[in-house]
Amino acid sequence: MPSDTTPGAERERWAPTHGEPYRPTPYRPARMPSGESLARAAELRARMEERRTVRHFSRDPVPAQAVLDAVACAATAPSGAHQQPWTFVLVKDPVVRQQIRAAEQEEELSYDGRLGDEWLAALRPIGTDAVKTHLTDAPALIVVFQQRYWLGPDGTKRKHYYVDESVGIAVGMLLSALHLSGLAALVHTPSPMRFLAHVLDRPENEKAFAVIPVGYPADDCEVPDLLRKSLDQVVVEV
Repeated sequence: MPSDTTPGAERERWAPTHGEPYRPTPYRPARMPSGESLARAAELRARMEERRTVRHFSRDPVPAQAVLDAVACAATAPSGAHQQPWTFVLVKDPVVRQQIRAAEQEEELSYDGRLGDEWLAALRPIGTDAVKTHLTDAPALIVVFQQRYWLGPDGTKRKHYYVDESVGIAVGMLLSALHLSGLAALVHTPSPMRFLAHVLDRPENEKAFAVIPVGYPADDCEVPDLLRKSLDQVVVEV
């Protein structure tokens, strides 16, 4: 019997429904009083305003269950046809993290000109470069894979829908859950990312979407002095 961490075990436990009749179930959550709703929304807004992308991590360990609970929150995200086309690979092994950081060789090519002048100019205020110490300093990496199609244990394939949108929403929920748990993170997208499936022994239907280092900010951590758009710049009421 494969364990929960055995590659492919998740495919044996769950398969997407297909062509079955709609079977609704009652949903009657308790309605929150408006005052409490306003207070919670304001608190959440204030806490999320504090979220920053961190590239300088402490090597101190983080609570393992907090990370797993954040992933569990991310896995509640809505997805096309409820197909849940995501896999979250939690990487703690320092040897494997070093293998992932080896992609710096490709990053150097990108920053030496492959990205193009316009993209490099857009990155300049962020202060990024080809050196990715966060991949080995952070005590854990969450490598998010998108399942382009469902792959059964017998090789059966079934198409997934709105994969990019579904996995993107899940990653957003993951970042929020990590932040609200007192942890720092960033979204790292090495180019190309194909090597991640090989390093992490993922099945043929999975494609790397993002690498998310998780930890605490280093004591000397700095972040770009940037401004977010105001609410009236991002909301249009009709």
